[in-house]
Amino acid sequence: MSQELAYVIVTPYSLHKSRTGGILSRLISRTGLDLAAMRMFAPSAELVKEYAETIVSAHDPQDRKIQELLRQYVLQNLSPDPKTGQRRRVMAMLFRGDEAVRKARSVVGNLNPERRVGESIRDTFGDLIMDENGQVRYFEPAALASPNGAEAEKKLKLWARFSDSDGGVLENLIAYQPDEKVERTLVLIKPDNFRFATGRPGNVIDFLSRTGLYIVGIKVLCMSTAQAMEFYGPVREFLRVKLKDVIGGRATVALEKEFGFKIPAAEQKALGDILGPVFGDNQFENIVRFMSGRAPSECSSEKEKNQSGTEKCIALVYEGVNAVSKIRDVLGPTDPSKAPPGSIRREFGSTIMVNAAHASDSPENAKREFAIVQPGENNFKQVIEAQFGKI
Repeated sequence: MSQELAYVIVTPYSLHKSRTGGILSRLISRTGLDLAAMRMFAPSAELVKEYAETIVSAHDPQDRKIQELLRQYVLQNLSPDPKTGQRRRVMAMLFRGDEAVRKARSVVGNLNPERRVGESIRDTFGDLIMDENGQVRYFEPAALASPNGAEAEKKLKLWARFSDSDGGVLENLIAYQPDEKVERTLVLIKPDNFRFATGRPGNVIDFLSRTGLYIVGIKVLCMSTAQAMEFYGPVREFLRVKLKDVIGGRATVALEKEFGFKIPAAEQKALGDILGPVFGDNQFENIVRFMSGRAPSECSSEKEKNQSGTEKCIALVYEGVNAVSKIRDVLGPTDPSKAPPGSIRREFGSTIMVNAAHASDSPENAKREFAIVQPGENNFKQVIEAQFGKI
């Protein structure tokens, strides 16, 4: 069967209530589809108007009255604030696979005031509350998705057309007090969360939502070997130099056990001096391979080093007061065995390298990492154009 491309849009209210992780978890684990791209939008009035015009469709099995409600919802809740002109945050997700549109829509679900179960995303996170006269008292769809492939294509091309002007790493959308220390920090949800179709990427985002910070940028990233080498460059020097004593001690224990005699301290230090850099380089190769799918020594050319890797991450930009420290507190120490209960690395990590997520350790390092990862890069549009042709 041909590979389809489907979209799901997370509404501003779902983002505000930190329901993003739960929505993503269900979509990945229940559809088995490939998460192809993600992008934050601050939709303009023009984008919202054009999108709203596509909502009502004779091909949508959803009741016509519900479709009209959805159209009005989009106009009222995705448009810039009519009083202030402030734009609202929206997250768009792309999924690829067999019957992607049907599967995504099935998990998003339809809206029905009689439903009280939590089978679909809308059952759990959406609301359609009617009064005794059958009038709508409250309506929140939680997420938006197309009913069929033809309409998905039309709407995807629309969002792609606006993805440069209205999307990327969003600026000046959150109001802060003048004395608040506002920072931005990078989080990478690492490849160990994508080994199979699991809710773990969304679960990690759920943990991060405890911080009260705002997602202002998001990107599906297949890190190249060159990017991984640059990103983890500072770690390489640490592994080569700072762990000499540790490696010398481990080598000494192994050799004393093998040969049955005591190795003096000076020779133990010499072992560390010799083996420390070798160990560091080996560990660095393993880290780069883990993050990108290829170690530097496995690349035959600079061109191969710069090709997109085979491993998947999600790169997120979080914004807010003291963002760096808040994220790192929820993440926990590098070693999952030393992380406290309730931290991301304790819950989802297994080793120092396979530890679920990375977060910047300072605002300055966040800027360095942004430059490497480029969270504002528009691979959302690239994926759509690869499917349907130039927009």
